[in-house]
Formats: sequence, structure tokens, C-alpha cells
Amino acid sequence: MASVVPVKEKKLMDVKLGKLPSWILMWDFTPKGIAGAFQRGYYQYYKYVNVKKGGDAGISMVLVAYVLFNYCRCYKELKHEQLRKYH
Repeated sequence: MASVVPVKEKKLMDVKLGKLPSWILMWDFTPKGIAGAFQRGYYQYYKYVNVKKGGDAGISMVLVAYVLFNYCRCYKELKHEQLRKYH
């Protein structure tokens, strides 16, 4: 028989779409719970991303993400600029 896992202990990819709001409401929104979530996220980052010999790839990915974020943020102003004629 398959064991039943409580909704609270399921990962995001295992939660059905209809159960998603109840899954989110089961989170701990106290400062201690939020700090624990950030700590778990940091440890997941440190576990998979941290390397002994780093190169320029990590810095360039952060830079590209920053540029794309600012481009998307300023797209309305940039769109009007391309329609202007300078002659």
C-alpha cells in the first residue's frame, strides 16, 4: 500500500494545483519560520552552487541577470525611444 504523505511535508512539485493554496497557508510566517526558510535556501545554494575553483561564469551570470532585469523594468521608456527620429 502507498503511504499517505501530509500536504505540509510535500515538495512544491508534488502538490496538486487544487491543494496549492492550503499548502501555502501551512507555511510558518513567523520571523523564526521565515529565517528558517532563508537558511534552508542558503544551504541548498551552498550545497549545489558553491565550488572550490570558481571562474568568471558566476559573476557573468549575475551580471546578465541584472542587465535583463533592468531592461525588462525600463522597457516602456525604451520602447518610446526607438520610435523617435533624430533628423
